[in-house]
Amino acid sequence: MDTKQRRNLILNGDIYKVIITLSIPIMINNLIQTLYNLADGIWVSKLGSVYFAVTAFVWPVNFLFISLGIGISIAGTSLLSQLIGAAEYEEANKYSSQIIVLSLIFSLCFTAIGYVASPHVIKLMGATGDLANYSNIYLRITFLDMPFMFLFFNFNSIMNAQGNTMLPTVLSGISAVLNVILDPIFIFTFNMGIAGAAIATLISKALLSIVGIYILMKSHAMIKPKFKGFRFSKDIIKRIISVGFPSSIGQTGSALGFMVLNSFIASYGTATMAAFGMINRVTSLIMQPAMGVGAALTSIVGQNLGSEQIDRVREAFKKSSIFTISFSVAGLILLVLLDKEIVDFFMQSKDDLEVISQGISYLRYISVSMPLMGMFSVFQGIFQGSGHTKYSMAMEVGRLWLVRLPMILIFKHFTDIGPTGIWFSMSFSNLIVCLYGLAVYKRGYWQRKVIKSV
Repeated sequence: MDTKQRRNLILNGDIYKVIITLSIPIMINNLIQTLYNLADGIWVSKLGSVYFAVTAFVWPVNFLFISLGIGISIAGTSLLSQLIGAAEYEEANKYSSQIIVLSLIFSLCFTAIGYVASPHVIKLMGATGDLANYSNIYLRITFLDMPFMFLFFNFNSIMNAQGNTMLPTVLSGISAVLNVILDPIFIFTFNMGIAGAAIATLISKALLSIVGIYILMKSHAMIKPKFKGFRFSKDIIKRIISVGFPSSIGQTGSALGFMVLNSFIASYGTATMAAFGMINRVTSLIMQPAMGVGAALTSIVGQNLGSEQIDRVREAFKKSSIFTISFSVAGLILLVLLDKEIVDFFMQSKDDLEVISQGISYLRYISVSMPLMGMFSVFQGIFQGSGHTKYSMAMEVGRLWLVRLPMILIFKHFTDIGPTGIWFSMSFSNLIVCLYGLAVYKRGYWQRKVIKSV
């Protein structure tokens, strides 16, 4: 299917067909990445539970820095899809060039800052001993892949805006397979331990981004960045920032919240930290269909808003919700029935049986909120696709800072239920934020276009 056919499908085709066509490659892409993370976690867990805890502990720190890249990527998909819907292709080319250059500059700056700041940040988060030492090694190497990650974000957003969700999936799949192959080689064959896992990821992401940008420059798609005689455009940068900044703030707030959350979890011990990281990997696998639908909504909403088809956007929301809730309920049932088997499989090292026990407890609590987590993705797709990212920001930040973290603190200091307070707070916060998302959707402010046809 060429780019014109995709545009026609998104603007005029059967909504269920549009959702399935766009979301399945995204689901596969997300599934590939999640399977890679699970495989990576399994290889690392063979080293011991403290190594496994490291990967969960440092993730929010890295995510804090890449949140700007994610924000620019979301802005790119939203703005570019609306321009495509309005058939403003030359303007879309200008936007894509500005987005890529802006992302690259920020990523290089963040790589330098993150590499230098890693040991200080880890210390501030309360890590000590082996957890602190291995976290510093792992985190510093992961910062080196940031420019490559940002470049692929750009490639992904430009392709998704056009409805081409298959090509990013193919490239991600190749990268993930390469990563899984390199992991045991660097971890065990070269005896590099936790550093080997990070280096394998760095090599895989570097190749992924280089190939992606090469394809983008050589393709015959609707959008093709042009850098000859490049100059920054104040108007375009202003629009990118106005849409991308709230999303970046939301992602940053979420990352900071998870850093604080991780420090709370680490205070209960390494076993709790390892259990938290393990179950999050499992639930992310189950949530791939919902996340795929939510991501597909971004381009569906953007293009249809660009062509003034509000009723079609509302229809996409309703049918996406049906898909998402159905998949999430099926995942809930699976997790409840096979909780012990799932935890036992993904925690290969049996050096700390407390990890297994706490993992089963967390899995039982979080599985109940699967449909709510699915709807969270749908609301994010609506608000990000329309360009009204302040609402998605409010959902990201509010879920953690206004509900989850305060509840965890209350349970920690005023009860003796231990880590169970964390597990309950995680689930309850998903309910509150979805009620907020529903209220915002019904008010309808998200329907206003953030970019006008030129």
